[in-house]
Amino acid sequence: MTKKKRNISMFNIINTTGFILLGFIFAYPFYYLIIYSLSNSTEAARSTPWLLPRGLTMANYMYLFKRGDIIKAFLVSLSRTVLGTAITVFCSAMFAYLLTQRKLAMRRFIYFILVITMYLNAGIIPYFIIMRSYGLNNNFLLYILPSAIGAFYVILIKTYIESIPPALEEAAKIDGAGYFTVFIRVIMPICLPILATIAIFSAVNQWNTWQDNFYLVKDRDLKTLQLLLLEYLQSMDSTLISDINTALQKTQRTSSLSLKACISVVTMLPVMVVYPLFQRYFVKGIMIGSVKG
Repeated sequence: MTKKKRNISMFNIINTTGFILLGFIFAYPFYYLIIYSLSNSTEAARSTPWLLPRGLTMANYMYLFKRGDIIKAFLVSLSRTVLGTAITVFCSAMFAYLLTQRKLAMRRFIYFILVITMYLNAGIIPYFIIMRSYGLNNNFLLYILPSAIGAFYVILIKTYIESIPPALEEAAKIDGAGYFTVFIRVIMPICLPILATIAIFSAVNQWNTWQDNFYLVKDRDLKTLQLLLLEYLQSMDSTLISDINTALQKTQRTSSLSLKACISVVTMLPVMVVYPLFQRYFVKGIMIGSVKG
């Protein structure tokens, strides 16, 4: 008995130590970006900040937010994330509810086509041609309409809805409720855990996506924060470089590397703040969807 307890204790120690090391490996790069963005660039160049900022300063963030393109890009990304997530969750849930109706003609064929789209992708060129033919290039709707329905999301929600007792829907219909009323007042409130899960997936995807902006949007007023970050990191914006050199000569507190770290923090911080708030819905929704599927 003592030997067994000793083995279990040793396993727990090794397991805990391993997870702590993994957590440190994954978390430290983010922490390093934060402390570097808060460091005086001159002191950071002289001595790399590994644990604490060197010459704590907010000059990098102050300079960054004085640039109009940063604020505008942040608002565009925020708008596409909020609107895109809401529309994706609603449309995917409605389509999933439609697929649970046994009276729907060709229901299995429609579901089969939906699943096929998860494995077959036409590629960038057909996508580019289709979006242009729909007039979505240089249009904010490009960020919302193509992702209105996600096959993976529909499958998860459909599985969840099928676990709901049919008596609830039948009782609502006896009281005179139509399909849309049943969907809004009965199905959606019950599906909140899985809908919260879908919202997390969709929001992270919307926030991080930059390819559609890169290929189809040339209007700088519609540029997202992620594409702006890509341009900064690749030093594609010569205006930014000259502005940084001017600021460096005046203040000696900012540099191109510091600003790259700063905009990286601004880009990833919203997801890192919001995700823990919805983590319990994420785990619960995925577990229920997988077990009942």
